[in-house]
Amino acid sequence: MKNVTHTARWLFTLAWSTDRGRFLKAAVLLSLGYLATPAVALGLREFTDRLLADDLSTALVTAGLIAVALTAELMMGHFAHLYYFELGEQAEWRINDELIRHANGTDGVEHLDSSEFADTMVLVREEIQKMRGYIEALLQIAALTVQLTLTTVLLGSLDPWLLLLPVAALPPVFMGRHAQRKVDAGKEAAAEHNRRARHLLHVATSSQSAKEARLFGADNALVRLHDQSWRTGTGLIGRGQVAGAALRSLGQLAFTMACFAAIFLVLRRAADGGVSIGDVVMVITMAVQINVQVAAALGMLSTLQTAGNTARRLEKLRTWPARPTAGDTAAVPVPARLTDGIRLEGVGFTYPGTDRPVLRDVNLHLPAGSTVALVGENGAGKSTLVKLLCGLYQPTSGRILVDGVDLKDIAPQEWKARVATLFQDFARFELALRENVGLGERHRLDDDAALLAAIEKAGAERVLRRVTGGLDGALGRGYTDGSELSGGQWQSLGLARAALRDHPLMLVLDEPASALDATAEHAVFERYAGSAHEVIRDGGVTLFVSHRFSTVLMADQIVVLEGGTVAERGDHADLLALGGLYADLFSLQARSYA
Repeated sequence: MKNVTHTARWLFTLAWSTDRGRFLKAAVLLSLGYLATPAVALGLREFTDRLLADDLSTALVTAGLIAVALTAELMMGHFAHLYYFELGEQAEWRINDELIRHANGTDGVEHLDSSEFADTMVLVREEIQKMRGYIEALLQIAALTVQLTLTTVLLGSLDPWLLLLPVAALPPVFMGRHAQRKVDAGKEAAAEHNRRARHLLHVATSSQSAKEARLFGADNALVRLHDQSWRTGTGLIGRGQVAGAALRSLGQLAFTMACFAAIFLVLRRAADGGVSIGDVVMVITMAVQINVQVAAALGMLSTLQTAGNTARRLEKLRTWPARPTAGDTAAVPVPARLTDGIRLEGVGFTYPGTDRPVLRDVNLHLPAGSTVALVGENGAGKSTLVKLLCGLYQPTSGRILVDGVDLKDIAPQEWKARVATLFQDFARFELALRENVGLGERHRLDDDAALLAAIEKAGAERVLRRVTGGLDGALGRGYTDGSELSGGQWQSLGLARAALRDHPLMLVLDEPASALDATAEHAVFERYAGSAHEVIRDGGVTLFVSHRFSTVLMADQIVVLEGGTVAERGDHADLLALGGLYADLFSLQARSYA
């Protein structure tokens, strides 16, 4: 019961701090309704005895009072429902806000690469949709406790042995606790399969992927994969629920036998003249009520146990290992401009939950005021290295120095504010065009001149002309009827976000032309050259990743990654003369263009 007590305390604190007025009103109304139940049993005793004594007038008044009590029970429950329903919605939004903070409240993104973190987030998101039911369970458990206490006192006044009847409710409680463990184990085992099924459902029904699925004839295969994942997940949950139902049935059977024993005891006393027929009716009514109360309590306890799992998962997210955020430790300010540049000394990185290093023993100097190109085959570690330089990950070995200062000692938010990026997997913010670009520098959201200049610099003027409403027009169809954009147009807005940031110490373009045609690519790199010169003038470093070697030629230094480490470095002529991996890749691409 310790876990249930802890869960009840958590729910009470959450509900009380969310809206104590609604919570108190719901608690009072529900308690009044539940007190009407034993009052009905007392009324039936009085009604029966008066009827047998031919006191019809009193019997009719008692019947009227019973009807009033039954009506009050229904009405109080209904009005209480209105209050705790609204309270549950408020609490759900509050926890959603907390989940957003847990996902985004750290300076890194390492936790987002953890499958355990993802599973925990999915389970909590699913479970908090039942928050109204959790708060209802807390209130009903409290009201049932008062109701059951009053019922027990009334039964004990007839025969001390009847005080044991509520004790017989303990086996169902304990069996219900073990049953819930079986159900929870099934849910946790099914989490990965259900996550995969939801992903496949999105892939099979979203406009972005449906085209390829139809053309390649993969739609039926996707449906089969979805069904397989869904069947596996629901099968695991179903087996847990069947095992839990069996355990609950055993506990309920023990209590049912105790109820039969209580009724038999009272019937014998009535036969001996020790109690009235009205007392017999009251005991039978209360035995039925206790049965209903225990069944309801078991259901509410099961709900509280589920809520307890939500509370434990939330606590797990709160205590998830994460690097200190800015302000947690003394931080070195970012230099106004770079003089030496950025150095990587023995840098290695392994993703959380894996034991295979993605980068190992990377030693590299990115001089201030230089342009550096990263090349290599897929999986060489280029994008991971970029994220390390941006401060999104921290090296698992070695260190990154910015003008001689370890990057982990620099205030993270200050460093990120001096970095302008466009990632290969660029974000598609289905917001207003103004917000889509303005997120690159939030204090410029209302600066139309700066936004338009960034759009022009990124070559996204055609997007601006296409969007109904201009800067204030909506993009995407996720939640509104906004303008639908092509991949290249979304990417051009990503370039505009990067261009909005003035005087970055590092400009990072990760495959900036991957979604563009040749004409657009040429225009982008003409503009990119201008941005690079601005960064170089301010002592910054321009870093870009590209598979297209025609764009690599403009770099001062070309770094070739292979197998997670630096294989070659130099300018284009030096690397061709070396005759290594770069020369092979360049020749291969040149022949394909020829």
